[in-house]
Amino acid sequence: MLTSQKVIDAINEQIGYEFSASLQYYAIGAHFAAEALPQLSQHFFQQAEEEKGHALRFIKYIVDAGGRVVIPAIDAPKSKFKTARDAVKLSLDQEIHVTQQINGLVGLARKQNDYITINFLQWFLTEQLEEVSSMDNLLKILERAGNDLLQADEYLARRWSEGDARAAETVKEANIQRSTSNAQR
Repeated sequence: MLTSQKVIDAINEQIGYEFSASLQYYAIGAHFAAEALPQLSQHFFQQAEEEKGHALRFIKYIVDAGGRVVIPAIDAPKSKFKTARDAVKLSLDQEIHVTQQINGLVGLARKQNDYITINFLQWFLTEQLEEVSSMDNLLKILERAGNDLLQADEYLARRWSEGDARAAETVKEANIQRSTSNAQR
């Protein structure tokens, strides 16, 4: 095994946290769907898939490192919220907590002189910075919108449209570079 059992056990625990976060985001997405806020709903369903992807990354790592995956039991997610702000605040708090958990994993790996795991966890540290920042921004937007949640929904729609346009431009640039390099051969 490429890492200690102590690190494997901690990562197995993290897998549970990631799946728990995924379920929480599905519950929040369903809440916003029921409130006829499609962009907020879509945002949280997308977040749920990302968290599931994180859990799967951890699973792959344990398998690749020669460990055994043991997925812990997880509690049911909260599904009722008084306000949209409450749902997003829960999400922000959850992302901050996950960041602390990832930092704890890095600390444990350091104590074990486990540089392979430290290297693996670097992606998660960068991802958590993005996740906390994104959720904090969404909370601020909801707070500015007050009772007009359609403003927040419209903000997310614009953000995705801009993201789609940037993605299309990146693909276009890559195709131009590929065409240019093929022509030079």
